Amino acid sequence: MTQTLDTLGIIAGNRQLPLVLAREARAAGIRRLVAVAFEGETQPALAELVDEVEWLRVGQLGKMLEAFTRRGVRHCVMVGQIAPKNLFDLRPDWRAMTLLMRLKEKNAHTIFGAIAEELAREGVQLIEATPWLQSLIPQPGHIAGPEVSATQAGDVAFGHRMAREIARLDIGQTVVVKGGTVLAVEGFEGTDACLARGGDLAGKDGGAVAVKVAKAHHDFRFDIPCAGPQTLEVCAAHGVAVLAVEAGRSLLLERAEMEALAARRKISLMAVPPPAGNPPHKAG
Repeated sequence: MTQTLDTLGIIAGNRQLPLVLAREARAAGIRRLVAVAFEGETQPALAELVDEVEWLRVGQLGKMLEAFTRRGVRHCVMVGQIAPKNLFDLRPDWRAMTLLMRLKEKNAHTIFGAIAEELAREGVQLIEATPWLQSLIPQPGHIAGPEVSATQAGDVAFGHRMAREIARLDIGQTVVVKGGTVLAVEGFEGTDACLARGGDLAGKDGGAVAVKVAKAHHDFRFDIPCAGPQTLEVCAAHGVAVLAVEAGRSLLLERAEMEALAARRKISLMAVPPPAGNPPHKAG
């Protein structure tokens, strides 16, 4: 797929990932990039990396579909988070409202899955961005910062089990633990707020351990678990001593900066092997 595409659409959320994707896709030979960007979410710098960009409000589904179909886009990717508060505090157009009314459960996965179906109805296939992001996917093991202690390793294993369970229940993807106790579970507030809350609950000595995972049957078309320098800054500010992600099933943004920051802030950054039933993800 990555070798035969000439044009790629990008549904661009916030932070750095849409910019990284645009650069990597261009380097891989994608001739034409068409982005749909969102006011208050997408970084304006994306406009310099793509051939065309259309700015919309979150919730303008009809205009998003038209932006691609009018330009002949037949394949698109979805990268970068839309802040949860904006996802639910949107002003939907008639097409988005119709979509939302059909859903019995309204969370990021059901909403984005329904958007993928709407795209398909218009002849636009939502595909994974992972083929262009292989350099960002960590392998198992210690990455940067101090080596974890035996106690911390136990908390990582415990946190990994707990995170997989909350992900299975569609609650969130991140947990913060210490001494075999769950301090915080990610929900509507998002990863950074969960890290801050859990780290603060670890007490004045800090030492919390955070683990972020993908779901067992994760749909990588519209959600790739990510961590970046900002994630580590939040950890440092709130006493989180270890940040663990799943190897082969997550992305590390601005890797060199993350490694330097982990060393400077004395935060252990590591990637844990996924469970036997969920091997490292391979893009389809």
